[in-house]
Amino acid sequence: MNEGFKDLKVYQLSYKLAMEIFEVSKKFPKEEVYSLTNQIRRSSRSICANIAEAYRKRRYPKSFTSKITDADGETSETIVWVDFAQSCSYIDSETHNSLVNSYREIGRMLGGMGDNPEKFLPKQQI
Repeated sequence: MNEGFKDLKVYQLSYKLAMEIFEVSKKFPKEEVYSLTNQIRRSSRSICANIAEAYRKRRYPKSFTSKITDADGETSETIVWVDFAQSCSYIDSETHNSLVNSYREIGRMLGGMGDNPEKFLPKQQI
């Protein structure tokens, strides 16, 4: 089965960033394992999962848009957790700015997808 969604630039970027979050969060204090560490990993990974689900539902524009909106919500949530990580001095300003800027770019990409679901309709089978 061809996944298709893995070819989307927004998926590739969000996956790369989720892995970056995983690596960065390994350095968080142990007392954060069930709070910030878990939350930031969950939300960053959820972006990818929602993009994959949206892609599979793309023949139904309203369902597609709903899942893309969910992915965008997870993007905003991840930014909040990145802000907390910086405020708690778990990450430096450079890492914070890089992550936030990348997640904002994902948000812009997702916004474009949600505004134009017809561009993602599957090709008609003959």
